[in-house]
Amino acid sequence: MDSIVLDYRDPLVSVIIFFSLVFLISFITYSIGVYKEKNARKDYRKLLNRFELGKLKEEDYVHLYKTYNLPFDSIILLASSFLHKGDYNKAISVYLALLEHVTDRVKKEELLELLGSTYFKGGFLQRSKEIYLKVLKFSPRNENALKHLLIINERLKDYDKALEIIEALEELDIEVIREKIYIETQKLLNSSDLSYKEKTEKLYTLFKLNHIVERLLIQYLIQYNKSFLWEHIDEFEINKFIDLLWYLDFNDIDFDVVDKNKQLSEIYNAKGYLQTCNHSEDFVFDILIALNKHEHKIPVTLDFEFICTSCKQTHPIYELRCPHCHNILTYKVKYNLTKDLNERNQSLQ
Repeated sequence: MDSIVLDYRDPLVSVIIFFSLVFLISFITYSIGVYKEKNARKDYRKLLNRFELGKLKEEDYVHLYKTYNLPFDSIILLASSFLHKGDYNKAISVYLALLEHVTDRVKKEELLELLGSTYFKGGFLQRSKEIYLKVLKFSPRNENALKHLLIINERLKDYDKALEIIEALEELDIEVIREKIYIETQKLLNSSDLSYKEKTEKLYTLFKLNHIVERLLIQYLIQYNKSFLWEHIDEFEINKFIDLLWYLDFNDIDFDVVDKNKQLSEIYNAKGYLQTCNHSEDFVFDILIALNKHEHKIPVTLDFEFICTSCKQTHPIYELRCPHCHNILTYKVKYNLTKDLNERNQSLQ
């Protein structure tokens, strides 16, 4: 008897019993979780049978969240189907309805972010701005909210507010050097206190300090100071704005400068404005130069597209900020041969 009592008092037995209890509790907890998940899936199937997703009303989502006790993430996923269809107003209505009933702080912040993002995508910039400011009250260090506010203030041309947002991002040790230079340049371009000459000088100084603003400078010079452009053309990387040069009016081109620059000469020979060279190292230009010398004019020109070096998305027009990844001044110009649009239009008449 004594030996049996000693066996039960053995520390090893106590350890085994302890771990057995832990395992049993864990198993019971896991089983309960599986049971709840199974019921949730069952309710979700009932939901799909009961409703047509395209006809759900705002109050239906609230009802499903409260009555069916479906997971919050499932409700959000369901509501996001409207975003994929481009029905921003419907998605906004759902998020607003859910906001009135969600009490959890984390879920409320998530809903506000979704609402702000939907307003942003739908073009309701002022409303989006108000929502993201509310998000910052929940979470002052919310990087997503700050970055959206930066873009919103930029689009609203409130560059001082945008610079304040940049300062906040800098305090979070987020890299915003490009954004800062870009916003300061935009502020300069939109200033009403400077003459065209003063803007040219300041923009040129910014360019000398950081070449990322080159496209902004070139666009400004083409519009307001073409003589300065041709005087300094050798300082610029022509491939980065070749589309702008291609579409320049004949009378805006300084052909004395063009004659002294091999790349410019090839561009305008390819365009058909000159007949001074026979070949180009650029395959596309070489074809155009040859076609321009053909006895019968062949209606071919250049078609441009722009590839974001950050997200690799292609866009048919140049935008200073990529609409896909929102990075700035990341487009690379790419060109291909295409049938001349003017000739194509004439053939349709």
